[in-house]
Amino acid sequence: MSLTVLSIAYPFAPVSADSVGGAEQVLWALDDALVRAGHTSVVVAQAGSCVAGTLIPVPSVDGEITDAARAEVHQAVRDAVTLALLRWPVDLIHLHGIDFHEYMPPAGVPALATLHLPPSWYPADVFASARPGTWLNPVSQAQRADCPACPALLDAIPNGVAIDRLRSSARKRGWAMALGRICPEKGFHHALEAARRAEVPLLLAGHVYPYPDHQRYFAEQIAPRLDGTRRFIGAVGMDRKRRLLSAARCLLIPSTAPETSSLVAMEALACGTPVIAFRIGALPEVVEDGVTGFIVDDERGMADAIRRVAAIDPEMCRAAARERFDVARTAGRYLDAYARLARGAEVHA
Repeated sequence: MSLTVLSIAYPFAPVSADSVGGAEQVLWALDDALVRAGHTSVVVAQAGSCVAGTLIPVPSVDGEITDAARAEVHQAVRDAVTLALLRWPVDLIHLHGIDFHEYMPPAGVPALATLHLPPSWYPADVFASARPGTWLNPVSQAQRADCPACPALLDAIPNGVAIDRLRSSARKRGWAMALGRICPEKGFHHALEAARRAEVPLLLAGHVYPYPDHQRYFAEQIAPRLDGTRRFIGAVGMDRKRRLLSAARCLLIPSTAPETSSLVAMEALACGTPVIAFRIGALPEVVEDGVTGFIVDDERGMADAIRRVAAIDPEMCRAAARERFDVARTAGRYLDAYARLARGAEVHA
């Protein structure tokens, strides 16, 4: 069955192989899988995105993302979706943004919204939508358990990463690493403090988006903790990320939000690098404590784990990534879900 899938990205971040955000990385992988399988993929995303299918761009925001800017972009997304539905015989709409309710089209084409973020971050009426043929899917068991009772909630489809793209022969070095969006809920100031306690170098990589609270967090919590040993290196593309993760002694994930998944943890494990993460959300589903890294409760525990991380076998990390986190498995699950939802059948794992 040949499908035409309309994917709608979170409109304030570009989609590409080098995307920082997990939702954008997942969308990129699914778009690529659709095209490789001979389906038609249409993607509504920020201008400058790079996709395998057909891109319908919406304007990017130049400067601070204000309420007025959000309203303007949301209208642009609604217009783009209307255009796509007129131009292509769309079988299924797949939405990825936390704001997907702002541009959900009227009833007609079946729609699937992947919940990439904690359920409490979405408006409550997302879980009580009256739009027929509309489904929600979580990305982990922990996230699904946190969702309110909802007849539209499907079984979790766990995320995955491109294992083959993460192979590297880089020699291990002494630094710890932290990587992701630089914002308060990611808690990277805890990683900097833990590295200081453990007396090890740390490289912090990521992007500071133009949200006032993100920029304030960097200025007040990150910048004062940087020095010659603990450095911020900005955003990194896939090739550089692979080299850095492969060479790191460990990856630190000090998130204070209930993470629904962790692509960067999966990428680190695929590179043979142990992960030290806070005990929150789905992180204990990804990191096997004492086998592929350590699950800790605070900065002190993270610092102690950094000192002990040499006991973790890199080959165990790589093996776990191959067995559990291959994006090909994730894409296969989604393509099966697309086919079933397009013909009106509910999806279960």
